[in-house]
Amino acid sequence: MARGSNDKRIFFPWEGRGGFFAAIGRGRVRPLLLGALVVGFVVLVGVRERNRAGLRQTRATLLDARAAVDAFMAQNDGGCPPSLESVGALGPFQGVPRDAWGRPLRLICPGRDDTSPYDLMSDGPDGKPGGLDRIR
Repeated sequence: MARGSNDKRIFFPWEGRGGFFAAIGRGRVRPLLLGALVVGFVVLVGVRERNRAGLRQTRATLLDARAAVDAFMAQNDGGCPPSLESVGALGPFQGVPRDAWGRPLRLICPGRDDTSPYDLMSDGPDGKPGGLDRIR
């Protein structure tokens, strides 16, 4: 359009160059946006799977520790072990059994309710004793 023409159209700011939505449609931005979405999805799935893997590993450790505590109680006429260090030799542990986050498991003997002679638990990912994410 020539400079001296009589065309008196008014363009709003979002009409001039196409705005944000036109920029997304351009060839350079669309692959970057798609790549960022894919990377974000992979990171989200990785974080969730890492948390679930930690839960599975902790549950397996709890089962092994429970078998070791039961073996200790069977050898000592039903007596509770003084600590988890004393049952470490009866299981596949080196020292105190630890959860997936590197914290020692908790043994409470006698148990809080009458159904079990002891409570064995992990404090969970946040490490707070008695927190909502503890694993029993």
